[in-house]
Amino acid sequence: MSIEKLTQSLNERLNLSRRSFLKSAAVGSASLAAGGLVELKTAKEAKAFAYEPYPTDDQLETVVTSCAHNCGSRHMLVAHKWKDVIVRLSTDDGRYQRDGHFGKDSNEEPQLRACLRGRSYRQRLYSAERLLYPMMRVGKRGEGKFKRISWDEALSYVANKMVEIKDTYGPTALVDQSYAGASYGVLHKSDQIEGLLGRFLGMFGCRTNSWSVPSYQGTTFSSRMTFGTIEDGNEDDTFAHSKLMIMWGWNPAYTFHGGNTFMYMRMAKQRGCKFVLIDPQYTDSAAAYDAWWIPIRPNTDAAMMAGMAHYIFTNNLHDQDFINKFCQGMDAGTMPEWAKDKENFKDYILGKYDNEPKTPEWASKICGVSAKDIIKLADMYARTKPAALKASWAPGRNAYGEQYNRMAAALQAMTGNIGILGGCAEGVGKAWHAEAVAYPYDQYANIWFQSIKSDRWAHCVLNYPNVKREEIGLWPREDKTDGQIPNIKGIFWQGSDWFNQLTNINKEIEAINKLELVVCMDSTITPSGLYADILLPIATHFERHDVALPWYKGHYYIHRPKVIEPMGESKTDFQVFTELAYRIGGDVFGQAFNPKANRDYFHINDNVDEAYLREWWEQKVIAHQHVDMSWDEFKQRGVYKFKLDQPHVAFREQIENGKAFQTPSGKIEILASQLAQITDWKKTMYGYEIPYIPKWIEPWESLNSPKTSEFPFHLISPHPRWRTHSIFNNCSWLRETYEQEVTVNASDAKKLGIKTGDTVEIWNKRGRVVVPTYVTERCMPGVAVLHEGVWIDLDENGVDRAGNPDMLTLDEPSPAGSFAYNTVLCNIKKTDLEHRPGWDQLSTSRAHVFRRDL
Repeated sequence: MSIEKLTQSLNERLNLSRRSFLKSAAVGSASLAAGGLVELKTAKEAKAFAYEPYPTDDQLETVVTSCAHNCGSRHMLVAHKWKDVIVRLSTDDGRYQRDGHFGKDSNEEPQLRACLRGRSYRQRLYSAERLLYPMMRVGKRGEGKFKRISWDEALSYVANKMVEIKDTYGPTALVDQSYAGASYGVLHKSDQIEGLLGRFLGMFGCRTNSWSVPSYQGTTFSSRMTFGTIEDGNEDDTFAHSKLMIMWGWNPAYTFHGGNTFMYMRMAKQRGCKFVLIDPQYTDSAAAYDAWWIPIRPNTDAAMMAGMAHYIFTNNLHDQDFINKFCQGMDAGTMPEWAKDKENFKDYILGKYDNEPKTPEWASKICGVSAKDIIKLADMYARTKPAALKASWAPGRNAYGEQYNRMAAALQAMTGNIGILGGCAEGVGKAWHAEAVAYPYDQYANIWFQSIKSDRWAHCVLNYPNVKREEIGLWPREDKTDGQIPNIKGIFWQGSDWFNQLTNINKEIEAINKLELVVCMDSTITPSGLYADILLPIATHFERHDVALPWYKGHYYIHRPKVIEPMGESKTDFQVFTELAYRIGGDVFGQAFNPKANRDYFHINDNVDEAYLREWWEQKVIAHQHVDMSWDEFKQRGVYKFKLDQPHVAFREQIENGKAFQTPSGKIEILASQLAQITDWKKTMYGYEIPYIPKWIEPWESLNSPKTSEFPFHLISPHPRWRTHSIFNNCSWLRETYEQEVTVNASDAKKLGIKTGDTVEIWNKRGRVVVPTYVTERCMPGVAVLHEGVWIDLDENGVDRAGNPDMLTLDEPSPAGSFAYNTVLCNIKKTDLEHRPGWDQLSTSRAHVFRRDL
C-alpha cells in the first residue's frame, strides 16, 4: 500500500491530520526500505495519576459521616480522604459504635449500611454540575445563562428585593418552598415547618407557607384523623414477626423505610411468612419474596379494600371485641352519642345508605381484580394473626388518596392488627421519635401570613386576584387576614428541586415568569436553578458540621463532622440566612435569628455550630432520651445506636395498657370527629367536603373514565432505584445501571407496534415527553410506568426529551392535599422526536453553561 493510501486509511479511522501522520510515516517507510524494523522511540513514560502520589488505605484519614437525602433512610458513610479530598466512600462495618468490632451485625444493633446511591455521593460532590459560586441570571428564565457574582452582590440583591417586594405587595408575597431534600440535619435543616427558611422569612415578616407534603399528604391526613398522630409506624424489626405481609403499593427494594427493611422481611420469609403484592406492576420486591401478585387498576385501591371489608363483615371474620373497645364509628354500636344520626362504616359497606353493597363483585368491576381474588385475600388477612397490611404512600398520591389510606386503617382495625407485634397500623409509618432540632426553635418558628397547598402556587400566581380560597387550600387564620389570597411575587427554594418535582410543570413555567424574585439555594445546579434569578452555593453535608437523623424509622444518631472544607465559595444555609438577617435588620434581626453568633459567622462558623450541637446533645438527647454517651465520645465514635427493650410497636401502650389515642374521642376514629363536625368546608384548609368515614370516590382520571377514548393509558410514576427523586440524576455511575424509560405491557406494545428500545411520545393535554420503551409482562395492560425525578430537558416546542412524568400530571390536589401524581391518563405512540438520555449515553454535561462570565 502506498504512503498516500495508508495515510488516507488511517486518517479515516484515527482522525489524524495529514501533516502529523506523514512526519511519522516517512520514518517508518525509510526503515522498511532498509529491510528491517526500527523501534520508533516516540512514547514517553506516563507520569499523570488521579492522585499524586496515589495514597494507600493506611495513608487515608477515615471519617464517619452519613447520607443526607430523603430516600426513606439515612445511613452511615465512611469517608476516606487524602488531605482535603474524599478519595472513596465505604459504610458501616460494625466497628464504630460503642463495643463494636469489625463484622458486628446483630438484630439489636444492625449495621447501618448505605445503599449504592449513598456510596456514589462522591461523584455528586465533585460533579460538573456542582454549584460553587453565587450566580445571577442574565438570560431568560430556563435558558441557563448566568454570570458569576460575589457573595456581597448576591446577598445585597436578594435583601433589597425582599424589602422591596414586602413593602410593595405585603407579607404574603414570598413563598417558602423549603423541603427535606439534601439539606437536612438537626442544625442545617430544610423543612416545611421546622426549617431555617421558614424561621427566617417568618421573622422577616413576609412568608406564604406551603403546607402539603408531596410524598404523603393524604397519608398524613388519614393518620391524624384516625389515630391523632403520624407516629403510627412500627420499627422494621417487627416485620420479622409477621405471618402475612401485604405490600400494598410498596416496593421496599426501591424505597426504604428504615434501611434494614429487607433484612427483617427476609427473616419473616424464612419463618414462613406469606407475601402479597397489590400493585399495577410486578416489582423486584415481589420477585425477591415470591409474592402473590394482584395487579390492580391505578387509583382504585379504596374500592378493592371496601370489597374486602364487605367480605370480612358478612362472614363475621372481624374482631368485634377489638372494635368495641378501641374504635369509634366502625359500626352502629361504636357511634358516639352526638353522632347517632350519622353514617357508620359497616352500614356504608353493606349498602344501607346508598343501596349499593360494596361486595367483592362490585369492587371487581372498578379495580379489575377478580372477586375470587378479593375474597381470597380478605379471608387470608382476616384469619392470619399477626398480619401486616403495609399501606404504602404511592396509592395515596392520587385523586382522593386519603380515602385509600383511611380505608386501609379501617381494615387494620377491624381485624385487630393494630398495636400487636407483627401487625401494622401504617400509614405514615413514623416510628421511633428522634430529637430533631438543634437550632433555635422558639416563638419565631413557623410564622406564616398565609399558607397554601404546595402545588397550587402556580395557579395562585396565574389567576390572582380572581382566586377562591378553596382552589388553593388556604389555611384558616384567626385574624382579619383570614381568607386573604396571597399576592405571590417571589419564591425561595431551599433543599428542594420543587420546580422539577411538583405537578404540571408547564403551568409552573408560565407562572415563574410573573415573579420578581426567584432564589435557589443548593449545592447542585438543578432544573429549579435554571429558572432562578439568583443561585446561592450551599455547602454539602460533607462540608458542614451537623448530626444525621434517621428518616421515619431507625433508632440512632450519626455524627456529621465537616469532612472537608467547603468547595469554591459554598456556605451553609444557616450562614446565608444569618448574613441576610444582618443586612435586612441589623443586629436586632441578626442576633434574634442566630443568638449564639455575631456577624462574623458568615466567615467562621465552626465554634457556633459546635455550641449548638453540643447543647442539643446534652440538653435534649442525654436529658430526654437517657443516653449515657458524652458529646465528645459521640464525635469520636461517629454513631450512637439505641438498644430498645422490645421491638417498637405503634400503639402498643394503647392496646395493652388502655392509654387513650390522641384523637378527640381517645379511640381509633373510623368516624373522624373533626370532619363530622365541620359545617363550612370553604373556610377550612381542605376547601371541599371530605367524608367523615372512609368511602370510595371516583377519581377524575382512571381506566374507568370516558376520557380513555382519547387517552387510553393510565400513567403511574413510582420512585426509581437509581435516584432519590431528582437527586443523583446527574450521577453517571447510577445512570449506567438504569435508563429513564416507559414500561408497558407486551400486549399494549403489540397494538402500538413498538418493541423494547423504540422511542415513543407520551402525551396528554398538559404536556408531552419522549422516552425509550421497555416491554414486559411485569406491568398490567393499560398501565404505563415512568419513574419520577428525571431532570427536565425541553426542546424549542416545550417537549421534554428527558421524560419527566410531571409534564403530564395535573396540579389539582385532593381536598385533603394528596398530590395527584398517579392520577394521569395519557396516550403513547412511536416517534421520530429526539430523546436525550443524558450522561449515561452521551457522556456530556451542560456545566459549561455555568462556567462562563456573560
